[in-house]
Amino acid sequence: MKITIVAGSNQKLATSTKLGQYIQHLIQQEGHQVKLIDLYQSPLPFYSPDDAHGGHEALETYKHALHEAEGIVLATPEYHSGISGVLKNALDHISQDYFHNKAVLSVSSAGGAIAVSSLTQLQTIVRNLHGINCPEWLSIGGDQRKSFQADVAHSDIHPDLDKRVRRVVSSFLDLTKQLSVNS
Repeated sequence: MKITIVAGSNQKLATSTKLGQYIQHLIQQEGHQVKLIDLYQSPLPFYSPDDAHGGHEALETYKHALHEAEGIVLATPEYHSGISGVLKNALDHISQDYFHNKAVLSVSSAGGAIAVSSLTQLQTIVRNLHGINCPEWLSIGGDQRKSFQADVAHSDIHPDLDKRVRRVVSSFLDLTKQLSVNS
């Protein structure tokens, strides 16, 4: 299967991006193709309905990766009880054609204990784009974020957190497979 992960932070060492990279690692271990779009590394132009930004390399790569994907992971930090502005901007650039009947996993990292508001917001956006929300989501916060700092190896992720991430990713892959077989 082809999976696209969109890391929606504009911070170089964002824990949400590191979590997205770990999810990429896990999915690749299962033998699937994964494209990670890091919006910090490949920023997109500001969305405007008056300008399609045709030919913008990062935007074209992003759209192509979403179009080709059978499943999508959206990773965001939680800012003021919502998703990041760069991820919202990226989602504004696309239409229902990119998400229609595709499994989508929402992932968030918060400075506080949990990031429910951003995950709820992501799931609403996914529904409006006609994607299929994975029934589970991932939220890391507080001390859990230490497992996704820049200098932490995958083997050093807290075992309980690792078990949860693996379970949710497995559930997402099962849903993605089921939906791709039925389409």
